Amino acid sequence: MTLTIKVPGSTANLGPGFDSIGLALNRYLRLTCTLSDGWSFHYHSPGYENLPKDENNFIYTIYKRTAEHYGIFEPSPACKVDIISDIPLERGLGSSAAAIVAGIELADHLLSLHLSLEEKARLASCFEGHPDNAGASVYGGLTVGTHSEEETVIIPCGPVPLDVIMMIPEDHLLTEASRILLPPRLDFYQAVRASSLANVLVAALLRGDIKSISQVMAKDLFHHPYRLKAVPDLGRVISLLSSDKSCGAALSGAGPSIIIVTEENNGAPIQEKLSHHFPEYSTELLSPEANGSCVY
Repeated sequence: MTLTIKVPGSTANLGPGFDSIGLALNRYLRLTCTLSDGWSFHYHSPGYENLPKDENNFIYTIYKRTAEHYGIFEPSPACKVDIISDIPLERGLGSSAAAIVAGIELADHLLSLHLSLEEKARLASCFEGHPDNAGASVYGGLTVGTHSEEETVIIPCGPVPLDVIMMIPEDHLLTEASRILLPPRLDFYQAVRASSLANVLVAALLRGDIKSISQVMAKDLFHHPYRLKAVPDLGRVISLLSSDKSCGAALSGAGPSIIIVTEENNGAPIQEKLSHHFPEYSTELLSPEANGSCVY
C-alpha cells in the first residue's frame, strides 16, 4: 500500500488579521507513505536535511498525538515516509502547520478515523495554537477563524483572485522568538482600532477591493509595530510601495518573509521592482491555492 499526502503551505495575518486570517499558497508538503517494519522519514528537499528521521520526527509526533486523542495508544502500522517540500522552514509560510495537517491526515487514513474537515481543522488548531495557517492548509483558499480551548470556528471563504509576491530571506525566525516581541496586552481603544482594520481587511479580500486592502494591511496594530525590530525591511518595503494603491504589504505570519498582494495578473512588475531594490531576498510570484490537504 502506498499513500500520498499533499498539504499546501500558507500565509497568515495579512497584517491586521492576527491569528485569524489564513491564505493557502501554491507551495506544498508532499508525503509518500509505504508500509514498513518500522517508522522512518526521508527528506528529499534542501533545508530539511537535519530534521529527525525516526520517531522523533514532528510529523510522527502529530500522528501519535492524533491517535491518542481518539483512544488509540498503540498506533500501527508503521510506514517509510518520503518527503518533498518547497515550503521553506521557519520563514512564515506555514511549514509547521502543513506538517501538523500531514500528521493528522496520516493518522486519519492509516487508522481509519474518518475525520471530517471540521475535526481536522480543530485538531490542527489545537496542536498549532491558532487557526490561521492550520485552517488554510486544511480547507485551502482564504479562511477566517477563531480558536480557544473550548472551540474552533473556521469559515472557509474559497479562492481569492490575487497575485502573491513573497520576499523570502535566508534568515530563519522561529514563531516563538517572534511572539516574545509582542506586548502582554493592548490599550482598549487601540484594540478597537486594530479590530476594525481586521474587519475591513476581510470585507476587502472578499470583494477583491485591492485599494482598501492596500490601505489597511500595513496599518496593523496587533503585531507589526512590535515585530519591526526583528524584520526592519518591512518598513522599507511599505515605504517603497506607499504610493502604489494596487498592492498591500505585511509580514507573512510571524515573519521574516514579507508578503505583498495585488490584483491577479498584476504581480510580475511588482516582483521585478522588489527584486531590484532587495536583491538579498528571494522574491517569488506565488498564487493562492484553492484546495486544502488531500490524500490519494
